[in-house]
Amino acid sequence: MRLEGKVAIVSGAASGMGAATARRFAKEGARVVIADMLEDQGRQVAADITRANGTAEFMRLDVTSEDDWKAVVSATVQKYGKLDVLVNNAGVIEPIARTADSDPAAWARNIQINLVGAYHAVRAALPPMIAAGGGTIINLSSGAAHNPLEGWSAYCSAKAGVAMLTRAIALEHAAQGIRVFGFQPGTTDTDMQVLIRASRMNPVSQIPRQNLIPVAHPAIAIVYLCTPAADDLIGKDFSLRDEAFRSRLDLT
Repeated sequence: MRLEGKVAIVSGAASGMGAATARRFAKEGARVVIADMLEDQGRQVAADITRANGTAEFMRLDVTSEDDWKAVVSATVQKYGKLDVLVNNAGVIEPIARTADSDPAAWARNIQINLVGAYHAVRAALPPMIAAGGGTIINLSSGAAHNPLEGWSAYCSAKAGVAMLTRAIALEHAAQGIRVFGFQPGTTDTDMQVLIRASRMNPVSQIPRQNLIPVAHPAIAIVYLCTPAADDLIGKDFSLRDEAFRSRLDLT
């Protein structure tokens, strides 16, 4: 129960890695807010956690909306008295297309969800965290933040922005107790990978499903990042594929 008494918001937690993270948080003793636009699925995840004697509730969230983020953070603090952990998990891969062929509106929406959404989340979460003396922010990053991939210009650009946002938060707010991480989960078995495989656009689309990382592994890593054992990684952008990091999690 490493997160006993902690309060966490996980965006995009109605399915995939977000849902796995929310369930793991609850298992470790945290009270979890399932923040997502998918109401039926999100409420189901919260109900599953509650039936397993955990504490969770669903809150509807459009990550691109500053007002939604303010409302979710405010409601969380009002209900639980604080906010200890924010996991910026929500994200999209579309459009998968070469830059010259990409749809400008879809390209801009990718940036809005993956980068601007993360900014709105951090902007809403920082005041209550700072007032309480600190907190943990985990931004879901990607190897695509540092290496371009064919057809992924929007996603790569957005994740590169998230990587720099992580560094900026560490520079500006570490002295106020804010622990921030850029975590690359790798090619994880989620719905996003279904779209990637269907595109047949670059080498990632050729990875067989059986070779993908199970969603439970990133969830284990994200819990670890919420503990003091990860303090040496604050402000860094790093990958679950790193063997030294995996050894900390007993995933080697």
